[in-house]
Amino acid sequence: METPQNITNQPGKVDNFVLINGEFTPDDALEVIDHLITEKINFHKRKSFSNEIRFGHVDDTSTVRSQELRLCKQSIKNFIQSAKNDGKTLNIYSTITIEII
Repeated sequence: METPQNITNQPGKVDNFVLINGEFTPDDALEVIDHLITEKINFHKRKSFSNEIRFGHVDDTSTVRSQELRLCKQSIKNFIQSAKNDGKTLNIYSTITIEII
């Protein structure tokens, strides 16, 4: 992986970064994933609020994305709860891909 000082304006440059990689209890899995999704929802709330203050209308894209994330969060909670009910642990792998455009 290149260090930030080696990366300049390189359109098409893509890199992957591992965010989560391991085995988790259902409670720990829920805590990690819940925190990530909640922060992303809060990002969209702040963005929409800022847009409303500056331009007089909410950011529709952020509003829609917040709703999608809430639904995703609930689905993940249900999935993790079913693993917990069965006494299982979870492997979670999450990689973020970033591309310079």
